[in-house]
Amino acid sequence: MNQIKDVQPIRDKQQLDDMKWALKRHCSERDYILFILGCETGLRVGDLLKLKVKQIVELKSKKQRILKVTEGKTQKIRDIHIGNCFDEIFKYASQLESEWLFPSRKGDKAISPTQAYRQLNKGAEFAGVKSVGDHTLRKTFGYWVYKATKDVAMLQGILNHRHLSITLRYIGITEEETNNALKTFSVFD
Repeated sequence: MNQIKDVQPIRDKQQLDDMKWALKRHCSERDYILFILGCETGLRVGDLLKLKVKQIVELKSKKQRILKVTEGKTQKIRDIHIGNCFDEIFKYASQLESEWLFPSRKGDKAISPTQAYRQLNKGAEFAGVKSVGDHTLRKTFGYWVYKATKDVAMLQGILNHRHLSITLRYIGITEEETNNALKTFSVFD
């Protein structure tokens, strides 16, 4: 019986860099691009795996960085801004012979979520990163957006969560972290 894994965001910049290095060095360019695109956009792995090369190429030709995606879980259309990683993703996409952005080596289809999970865990093992799963990319995105903005309501909307508490739990902002932040807080400082 498989043990349920406690998947966490990657909260340390060095671990993010280690993960990128490990995926590029020990897995493949495809797996590396999957990781950075997931961490930069907050898309679910299932939605990332449905992306096609032409969607990225069309953005370049239109000189845009906004990708329209219908989320599989919610069926909501989301505008996804691909920022700093766009040039790297475009370069990768323009070299592919498949229609899929994350092609399988077995036939003309995208890799499965199971294969994405395996590859992410392979990279995590090499990088020494713990608690990695399919949701790690999305949780990492959420965690770093929250750290940068402290706007949990905005993040709740981006992640399409119903309650703020779900968003905070999802990105790993625990009661202990909240209490630690309050230890040094004072209205009068």
